[in-house]
Amino acid sequence: MTSIQGFSGLELPELILRAGADPIRIEASTADIDPCTGERFADIPAASPADVDAVVEAAHRAFRNPAWRDLHPLARERLLHRFADAIEADLPRIAALEALDTGKPISIVETLDIPTAISWLRAYAGWPGKLAGRAAPLSATPGAFHAYSRREPIGVVAAITPWNFPLVLAMWKIAPALAAGCTIVLKPAPETPLSALRLVELARAAGLPDGVLSVVTGDGATGAALAAHPRIAKVAFTGSTATGQAILAASVPSLKRVTLELGGKSPTILCKDADLATAIPQAAMGCFFNSGQICYAGTRLYVHRSIYDEVLDGIRTVGAAQRIGPSADRTSQLGPLISARQHEKVSGFVQRASDAGITALPAGGPIPDAGYYFAPTLLRDVPSDAEVMREEVFGPVLATAPFDEIEEAIALANDSAYGLAAHVFTRDLTTAHKASAALEAGTVFVNCILLADPAFPFGGMKMSGIGRENGSEVLDAYLEPKSVVMAL
Repeated sequence: MTSIQGFSGLELPELILRAGADPIRIEASTADIDPCTGERFADIPAASPADVDAVVEAAHRAFRNPAWRDLHPLARERLLHRFADAIEADLPRIAALEALDTGKPISIVETLDIPTAISWLRAYAGWPGKLAGRAAPLSATPGAFHAYSRREPIGVVAAITPWNFPLVLAMWKIAPALAAGCTIVLKPAPETPLSALRLVELARAAGLPDGVLSVVTGDGATGAALAAHPRIAKVAFTGSTATGQAILAASVPSLKRVTLELGGKSPTILCKDADLATAIPQAAMGCFFNSGQICYAGTRLYVHRSIYDEVLDGIRTVGAAQRIGPSADRTSQLGPLISARQHEKVSGFVQRASDAGITALPAGGPIPDAGYYFAPTLLRDVPSDAEVMREEVFGPVLATAPFDEIEEAIALANDSAYGLAAHVFTRDLTTAHKASAALEAGTVFVNCILLADPAFPFGGMKMSGIGRENGSEVLDAYLEPKSVVMAL
């Protein structure tokens, strides 16, 4: 074991890929960079199309293998709980790997990210025995037939996940897919492969049959090869809208099932009667948490004109109180952006806004000299047609504007190509219910922010995606209904 950039005694997972039980010799690699320093600390295998083919074929064999296919529901439930137990026992190590890869503060990864992933796996472990079809009399030809339906696993699933919450968003796909009886090939973002590689090791240790959960690492070409593979029955993708569009187009020749959880430009509305002691810190951290790298972050803030200046001052105070620092430092509250490219992108948005005459206000404390840190930034009086009000920044940049009437705020909120989430702060129940009904978003949060739970569906309208993660609804994406009709 070694000390890797602040993480003493951290052991990396095996930097190899497997087709079932068999290691694959990978010729190419990509650099794994610590965003806190900008330094390379590992070389990660970059799977070629031939490598992807070997992994997917092994997953297909595992799907057909009675060792997985014929597991009765209770046995599958126990196996998934053993998998969750293995992750829980490994929490300090897998959390350190996640923090190293993402730059997130280790204290947040240990208490939020990894426990959340475990809770998702345990929640869906309870589903195998509940995935029933139904029997019903035929209405057109009663009496002569017995009819029922089955719900069967769809096959091999490709899960393609982003770098902002690597393990959590992987588990949003892995847990329901395994509960349904599918096998799954996970392709993590090239910036954050370590937790995925460790997860496969833990799955093997927990007793999942070889090939049931596999990983392929690499860049966009690796992901494209996986999404296009003829053995893949369904693609579950979380990431940018542009990449989601490409995956959807690639699915057409074979009519793969696709679910897409894509970008967002989520609005937050602070009404004049909002409880500002709650609303101000939540509106601030709804954009600044995880350094703004959250798909449903509240990055457009509409504030009633009578409280606009007070709210902006309060948000700057909240942002300035956040300690920005490296992932291994347990006092850090915000980390860096994920990469030099992301830092350049976020910086460009702010610079172009400033060049257009928009006032940019600092809303964060000092940042370290090395790494890809970006201090929280507040943009004041942003026009509705400004780039920064319409495009996803994916950084700690909050675009704000005042409003006079709630109808105006709702119209501004809905004036977007995206529809992932929306937030409303009010103490009036009528306003809360009317706004929730009128806002064009997959999830509306009232007097709260950034919640997710396996109990309720999550996803977007418009350009924010197709289908839903979580809830019972997500299981339909991994199951094929089959009707059986018997003549009596």
